[in-house]
Amino acid sequence: MKISKNAFLSLSAPFLVLISLVGLLQRQDSNRLQSIPALFIGSGLILKGPISRRRGRVMLMNSMLNSQDNYSS
Repeated sequence: MKISKNAFLSLSAPFLVLISLVGLLQRQDSNRLQSIPALFIGSGLILKGPISRRRGRVMLMNSMLNSQDNYSS
């Protein structure tokens, strides 16, 4: 079975969140703040995927509708 680089990249954001949560649970008091940026970055990367795909689909649909209007007129 061949594993591509994209499979590892797609798992990097969830692993970043997982590692930051483990660090958040294991550290004491003020050292916990060091794992919060990784949590925010990982969560942001996870949320960015569906948002950018949706935006791309909307742009594609708009361009298809515009080109169809140009052919009909």
